[in-house]
Order: sequence, then C-alpha cells, then structure tokens
Amino acid sequence: MTVPFYVSPQQVLNDRAEYARKGIARGRSILAVTVDEGILFVAENPMRSLHKIAEMYDRIAFAAVGRYNEFESLRVAGVRKADITGYSYSREDVTARGLAGAYAQTLGHIFTTEMKPMEVELLVAEVGADGDGDHVFRVTFDGQITDETGFVAIGGKADDLAERFGSSYEAQMGAPDALEAAVQALADQAERTIDAADLEVALLDRSAARRCFQRMAPEEITEMLGTDTVDPAAPAPDDGDTDTPETEDG
Repeated sequence: MTVPFYVSPQQVLNDRAEYARKGIARGRSILAVTVDEGILFVAENPMRSLHKIAEMYDRIAFAAVGRYNEFESLRVAGVRKADITGYSYSREDVTARGLAGAYAQTLGHIFTTEMKPMEVELLVAEVGADGDGDHVFRVTFDGQITDETGFVAIGGKADDLAERFGSSYEAQMGAPDALEAAVQALADQAERTIDAADLEVALLDRSAARRCFQRMAPEEITEMLGTDTVDPAAPAPDDGDTDTPETEDG
C-alpha cells in the first residue's frame, strides 16, 4: 500500500496565500481617499463597461481588484444581501461593517477549505454625514478585515502606490486635489502617461440625500484634472557631488 504524500497544513495555507497574492498583484491598483466631499475612489481601468468600483446601497460602495469573475460574483451577492436586509428590517440596518464582515467570513471559509482561494481584495466603504462617520473596510483574500482611515490602496503594488500618494496627502483634502494627487501617483508608479479616458473615478457624496454614489464621466475627470493626460513626474535631480570649479582668492 502506498503512503500518501504528507504536506503540513501550514505549508498548504502558505501556498494558497502565495497563489492568491500573485493573482492580485497582476491587477491594477485602486485608491480610496476620504475627502471633504465624501470618499473618492480612483483606479486605472481602460475597460468602459467592466467596472472595478460600484454602488452597493444608499451610502455604501464596493471596490475590488483581482479576478473580475470572482469579485463580480461577490459584488452581486453583497447587493442582494443589502437589499434583503434593508427590505426585511430597515435601510439604516444596512452598513458597510455588516457587509464587510459577511465578505470576510466567505473569503476566510473559501481560503481554508477550498483547493483554490479567491484571487480578490475588496474595499467596502460607507460615507457618513461628516468625516467622523466615514468607514472604509479592507477585506483580503484570506478573510482578514481592517478598518482604514485617511486613504488606502489595494491591488498591484499597493504599498508603493500608498507611499507615493502619502507624500502629497493632507487631511481634509478636496476631491479635485485628491484626484490630481492620486492620478499623479498612479502615473509615477506606472512610469508612463495615463489618459483621463482610462481612469475609473467615483465619489460617495456625503451631501446627497439618499443615493450617494456618483460615477464620473471622462469629461468630468478631465475638467477636475484640468488636462486630458497625466505624465509621470520627472526624476529628482542628483544632489551628489558636482564638478563645480572652486574659486581662488585673487
């Protein structure tokens, strides 16, 4: 009788995590930023009909990177859960925290029990009447959930993008300034020009009476940026030794 090949549970989970991270890293990053007007989402997405950022409920939005078919199925399931909860109880009972918790349970269960984990990373955001009421939850492929403040980047080289954007981020930024800084960070990271038509931008507008999600058209993005394209910033000059000739006393 052959002895089955043994792999430790820890090694199995490590392999699944590495597999999921590689899949997510191939996706283009998304930035979510808390601004005066609400919560701003910015992503590079040249596809006009396949969205990475979407409305979930009155004051709640969803954003994701990774495999489109996987996070789209999660988005649809979240919308259904929100609708059923709002219909069965009250619209105020539908919260980003509740939806993010449901996503965390689903992704955690799939990660630990299924052969293949989901190659997705999610953001579930809820805009409040003021900045103190804003919530942005980040849910990873293994079901971990964190409550982010200020701004957060997911997908691709998220850490590098967050560092680039953080150098120009200021608390209580306006949406136009935040958009300009976010697109500049995306262009710098990609090291190429980004067209306004290739951007997907949405805003959870805290001043709206009920449905707060607003998707911006390319014309609106161009107007806010003041240009059709954003070029990567020029590299900083070298501050090392120079060959400046020394002056002599006459």
